[in-house]
Amino acid sequence: MNRIRIVAILSLLFGFMLMLLPVDSFAKGELVYVVPIEKTVEKGLYSFLKRAVETAENENADAIIFEINTPGGAVDAATDIGKLLTSTNIKTVAFINNRALSAGAYISLNMDEIYMVKGGTIGSAAIIDQQGNTAGKKAESYWFAEMKNAAKHADRNPIYALAMADENVDLPEYGAEKGKLLTLTSEQAVEVKYAEGIVNNLDELLELLGYTEADVRPLEVSMAEKIARFITNPFVYSILLTIGFLGIVLELFSPGFGVSGFIGISALLLFFYGHLVAGLTGYETLILFITGLALILLELFISGGIVGILGFVAIISSLFLAADNVVHMGISLLIAIVVSILISILLIKVFGKKLRLFKKLILTDSTNTESGYVSNINRSELVGLDGYALTILRPSGTILIGNERIDAVSEGAFIDKGSKVKVVKAEGARIVVRARTNLDK
Repeated sequence: MNRIRIVAILSLLFGFMLMLLPVDSFAKGELVYVVPIEKTVEKGLYSFLKRAVETAENENADAIIFEINTPGGAVDAATDIGKLLTSTNIKTVAFINNRALSAGAYISLNMDEIYMVKGGTIGSAAIIDQQGNTAGKKAESYWFAEMKNAAKHADRNPIYALAMADENVDLPEYGAEKGKLLTLTSEQAVEVKYAEGIVNNLDELLELLGYTEADVRPLEVSMAEKIARFITNPFVYSILLTIGFLGIVLELFSPGFGVSGFIGISALLLFFYGHLVAGLTGYETLILFITGLALILLELFISGGIVGILGFVAIISSLFLAADNVVHMGISLLIAIVVSILISILLIKVFGKKLRLFKKLILTDSTNTESGYVSNINRSELVGLDGYALTILRPSGTILIGNERIDAVSEGAFIDKGSKVKVVKAEGARIVVRARTNLDK
């Protein structure tokens, strides 16, 4: 009887402990992350997607669904994202919710599966430079190979990926005869097996994939990452660099520290902030920049120019070290320096007399006689007056005329102290006297 009671009590305790354990202790549920890929593809997006993949890997997620709607962007950022997606063991799914063009098409092709909404498009992936022109042969050859390899990732026919990037590939049945890039509709993408299916929304996709009971966790871009994505855009950081250099140039010509210096330094610090958050650089580049700025300010107090040159080199070096693309940075710096110099000249030459700031920089007053300015004091009224020598004049000394002590020089000979003197000449502030004799009238 006692044994039965003991077994019953132990059974109750065991059952109570099982109730306290989480459900995952018995059977781990499926976990799916949903990650957006929106707007322009750049290095800031890569930083966000890297965080998303690492989060999913740490949580042992079953899949990551990337909701894509992008016109494309930087090739170097896209290739880094492609490597990131193909290196993870987690299932990756591209959900093209509108368009995946250019770099967006390349990113989609690097995923395990692709699904599209009705009316969605994928393709048009020509490589162009910052001026909007077709890139050189070497860059094109590299991009063609990347597009074909991306298609092969999921055993897709690479001819369509190549037609998206090379206008010389002839696919007239899909509207891509020679001279035109291939852009597939959702129906065409399914037909050529560049998409696994067409869905209306994310819920329908989850049902199709069998994740209706899964723990679906959206992973959004943080505010810091949004700022970083905006700043790391080459066009945006070119503007920031221009504002930064222009502000510093104007501040160097202004007395004290004013608004232009504050705006310039703030723009450059914002540039570094975006690249730090995006993971493109470290704090060492920021330290190098601050050191260069300090050296330039020190040059204002130390003559020679060497310290200022070292400061300028340190600032330029820090900007190149922070950049992910040396060519883009070189172009941006050239634009920033030229524009800041031209605007500085324009402001000084054209608006200098009108702007309050430049009234402190430019001398507008003239020191002429009409304005009451004189180069020296002329004491011509003293000529002919008599006085006494307060000191020996040999030849200079001090005389007394009336109650006024005056510095004077003798006409030639020494004049003893206490002798009578007469002013014979006044050359500006130089008073010439001679000893007075009884013969003088």
